[in-house]
Amino acid sequence: MLRLIRRIFLPGLLAFLLATALGWQWVEQVVNKPINAPEAGAVLRVDPGSNVTRIARELVARQLIRREEPFILYARLKDKTDIKTGEYQLSAEDTQSSLLDRLISGDVIVYQVTFPEGLTLEQWLSVAADHPKLAASAADISLAQLKKELGLNHLEGWFFPDTYYFTAEEDISDILLQAHSRMKTLLDQEWQQRDKGLPYQSPYEALIMASIVERETGLASERSQIAGVFVRRLQKGMRLQTDPTVIYGLGDRYQGNLKRQHLTEKNPYNTYQIKGLPPTPIAMPGRDAIHAALHPDKSNALFFVARGDGSHQFSASLEDHQAAVRKYQLKRRSDYRSSPGSK
Repeated sequence: MLRLIRRIFLPGLLAFLLATALGWQWVEQVVNKPINAPEAGAVLRVDPGSNVTRIARELVARQLIRREEPFILYARLKDKTDIKTGEYQLSAEDTQSSLLDRLISGDVIVYQVTFPEGLTLEQWLSVAADHPKLAASAADISLAQLKKELGLNHLEGWFFPDTYYFTAEEDISDILLQAHSRMKTLLDQEWQQRDKGLPYQSPYEALIMASIVERETGLASERSQIAGVFVRRLQKGMRLQTDPTVIYGLGDRYQGNLKRQHLTEKNPYNTYQIKGLPPTPIAMPGRDAIHAALHPDKSNALFFVARGDGSHQFSASLEDHQAAVRKYQLKRRSDYRSSPGSK
């Protein structure tokens, strides 16, 4: 009986094992060959809830692979079914196997957006609106909800300017939350190391000053000097008299030309009319502006005026300042600039 079983089943078993081995060899050959060349910039998007079968069918539908079975069988036998959501860049060098490895590891496309120092939150959202991956969320963002989530009454100034990297699963709110965390951490660190005797009652007041310094600075090397002028004016009870705060207070009414009537207008941001700091920051200050606000220079300058080449003339007396105004402001050259092309 045993011999009969061997005669009947052993050849069948051997045939089955051989067929299995050949079948697996065929699967490996298929999945290790390059996929059909995708179009330039082609992307594979994996949405939440997607699985290996759905991905295989999409690859077939896009004519990137011929059959879905080898891809699915290979993924299941290799226990590579835990794919990550996101967007994946496709290339002619991809094989089914290497693509599957990237789906498992989550090697998604990473995008970037840059928010320079000195921009307002409105300008940040404008930058985001111009980014194809952020435009929708920038249009739909609820600033009221963001204030509530961050526990803030006013958002201006509270986001750290930098280049941010994000995936297709993230939106502008995620970036703003990250930017706020970085700004809060930096401000706390700088506040702990601040100079003594500064006229600030809180880190928030330092942030307000930093935003003014950021908007007034043309040359990076002058940040500390500009901060010093404003700090000394506060200490002496003098008005700050800085144009950027007035411009911020005007909002959409500012059309690129600051007029005398604007300087006499009563509003909380008109530092020609109020004493002390405005109620909120006027822009997003960078690290250097925050440092300058908390470590101002120790000279005796109380005034400054733009020279026209991006730098400023600093003066300790009103008489010297008025002379500088006559020299640099009243007789402007054709190439006059209040700030250089870059800081």
